[in-house]
Amino acid sequence: MKKLNKIIYWIATLWLALGMTATAIVQLIRMEAEVKNFTHLGYPLYLMTILGIWKILGVLILLLPELPRLKEWAYAGFFFTMSGAILSHLVIKDEALSLFGPSLLLILTLISYYFRPNPRRLNPAIGNTQS
Repeated sequence: MKKLNKIIYWIATLWLALGMTATAIVQLIRMEAEVKNFTHLGYPLYLMTILGIWKILGVLILLLPELPRLKEWAYAGFFFTMSGAILSHLVIKDEALSLFGPSLLLILTLISYYFRPNPRRLNPAIGNTQS
């Protein structure tokens, strides 16, 4: 089971990293569709730059070895960002399809967090002890 947990962790983490990096780039270059999305949600456009930078930093932290406290912050940031995106779309009654991207990234965040190996945990004695 230990090997399966590592495989699940790395698949979820790499997909999460890819998704967060892609959305960060879209936000940093202010792609037209993303600008329309932010405007539609009622958010200021400067928030795109802030989120893009933090997403890139979060991805780097998740992929680097050790740094368990910073990893906790990165996971928390991804959780709040994606749950906030979901809630934002729900509040303005967007179509269900708009929930797919943030929901997928939220699920990947939770899977990666749960299956992370002990050296990537703040307190290895708590949680998934089979890693």
